Amino acid sequence: MKIKPHWQILAALVLATLTAVLFRKLGADAAEGSSVEGFIEGAVATCAFVGKLFMGLLKMIIVPLVVSSVVAGIASLHGMEGFGRLLGKTAGFYALTTFLAILVGLAMVNLVQPGLVDGKANEEIRAAFESQDPSGDAVAKVEAAQSQGQSTGTGLLGFFSMIGAFLLRMIPINVLKAAADNGQMLGLIFFSVLFAIAMTNLPKDEMTTLRKVFVSLNDVMIVITRWIMALAPIGVYALILPVIYETGGGLFVVLGKYFFTVLSSLLFHFVVTMPLILRFVGRVNPWAHFRAMRTALLTAFSTASSSATLPVTMRCVQDNAGVSKRTASFTLPLGATVNMDGTALYECVAVIFVAQVMSFPLDFGQQFIVVLAALLTSIGVAGIPSASLVAIFIILQNSGIPGAETAIVALLAVDRLLDMTRTAVNVLGDSCAAVVIAKSEGEAGILEERLEGALQE
Repeated sequence: MKIKPHWQILAALVLATLTAVLFRKLGADAAEGSSVEGFIEGAVATCAFVGKLFMGLLKMIIVPLVVSSVVAGIASLHGMEGFGRLLGKTAGFYALTTFLAILVGLAMVNLVQPGLVDGKANEEIRAAFESQDPSGDAVAKVEAAQSQGQSTGTGLLGFFSMIGAFLLRMIPINVLKAAADNGQMLGLIFFSVLFAIAMTNLPKDEMTTLRKVFVSLNDVMIVITRWIMALAPIGVYALILPVIYETGGGLFVVLGKYFFTVLSSLLFHFVVTMPLILRFVGRVNPWAHFRAMRTALLTAFSTASSSATLPVTMRCVQDNAGVSKRTASFTLPLGATVNMDGTALYECVAVIFVAQVMSFPLDFGQQFIVVLAALLTSIGVAGIPSASLVAIFIILQNSGIPGAETAIVALLAVDRLLDMTRTAVNVLGDSCAAVVIAKSEGEAGILEERLEGALQE
């Protein structure tokens, strides 16, 4: 009996979790240097290698998929009027949902106050912050964040510098170099948009020929995506097992309240805010949409990468939700680059949490600045590795909150699972935008038919 892809991925998640828990138990009981310990370390290392191979396959198809889909999609809009309308709707939707996500995080962190105990700074967490000794990957990430923060400056000048850096990243000096670097997707999308608009100004015969080439290329990439997704259960298992195996430690206990605050905020946006938007703005059944996007959401959670999940998201939105290639090919690549609901929410909670721990009270005006900074940085540094870390460091620096370096290292200890969750939130936001905008573009018929089919599966 053929098992649906989302059930295969879910089974892989459960099996990887059980295996990791078993390995941790056996590893704790095994003597140092024993064959059991060696087997566990070898198995975890093998899974990490297989997981990198799977991520490499997903990332391999991002550039040709994005270029072909954006060019083919915009070329089908028949001129600047259709493109301008679609761009305005997409930008407005992304700005709205990101702002709502930040407000959810702001409300939750002020309600729970994870950095305080009886209204005072939690000294246990502060001691954990101050005891951190950055090493390995952590020190590299902190140094990268410091470098990015220094390049933007401080205060309002720093925020304007971030906007300027964002605009500069939109225009790739070397298109081939941008295509070779998945972190430069914004520049590649900008060039693809210009290329597609220029295509529409060619003579009809030439434009039609070029458009057919890009449509055919996009169809080929979709076939390759299906082949790669056939390996998804193996890839997801290999990605999740090392994460669960390595995420133990005392900081999870110390930072438990903070972890709960971020997770509950993300879940609220995931199961309340976005479904309400689907229901009342898009006039779409939220449950049907969740069922249509199951595979993409599970893949996003497993890979912790919106860009790597993009091929799966596009397939689910078009095949399961019924959004046209014309709409999906513009909204989704752009969303995977600049629409970061979960990231912006996380930044807001993390910054105010650090301020609470460091006894640095923020009044309403200062918190509003944090909200604005989270909105800007979730877009402005989206293409940089460890984007959330860089953004948090910049906001802490610009707000004058002490202890940024040690706080970030401590937060890294519990960041992986939160990163997986906020990536799923980011992908859900992209897919909701595609569906709502498709409805506004007159695609209700096929969309409702496909979503009804998803409900019946």
